[in-house]
Amino acid sequence: MIKRVATVTRHTNETDVELSLNLDGGGAAVIETGVGFFDHMLHHVAVHGLFDLTVHASGDLHIDAHHTAEDVAICLGRALDEALGDRKGITRMGWAYVPMDEALARVVIDLSGRPYAVIEADFTAPAIGILPTSLVAHVLETIAVHGRMNLHAHVLYGRDDHHKAEALFKALGRALSAAVAFDARRSDVASTKGTLTG
Repeated sequence: MIKRVATVTRHTNETDVELSLNLDGGGAAVIETGVGFFDHMLHHVAVHGLFDLTVHASGDLHIDAHHTAEDVAICLGRALDEALGDRKGITRMGWAYVPMDEALARVVIDLSGRPYAVIEADFTAPAIGILPTSLVAHVLETIAVHGRMNLHAHVLYGRDDHHKAEALFKALGRALSAAVAFDARRSDVASTKGTLTG
């Protein structure tokens, strides 16, 4: 079986990011972005997706967490796209419902090659730790664009912002895990067009 791994780096005046992703890992994660809650969410994606994920990022956190979270999301999306290659043989679509105490989230993914995101997640607090809650939707949208996927993510209900975000990222990991999995019956791409790369 081909190795579905990718390493992506991004260096700007705002951030330095190095990210490695193995789609066929075991859920090992080493994540250091300087934004504790964001690290926690990415860890959930790795563990529940059974991806090996390493992220080392430094950014202008003296301004805020926006550039760091955004650039890590860009790198994660690009790594996913690169690791998937021509996307032959994958299931392509995946979904997950994940509860976290009183909160319930649903994420549905289509690795179609066409980026689109619909995010419905309302938060009460302006931030969780130092991560602005407005960045939750932005991170998911950015992963969708650079991963070239169709992503629908919804918090169906909940009270606690931490629980709502955690349910979303756990569901993201599980939905991705299902979508990237190989279907033993399929040798080509799951598309009547014959391609998922354009």
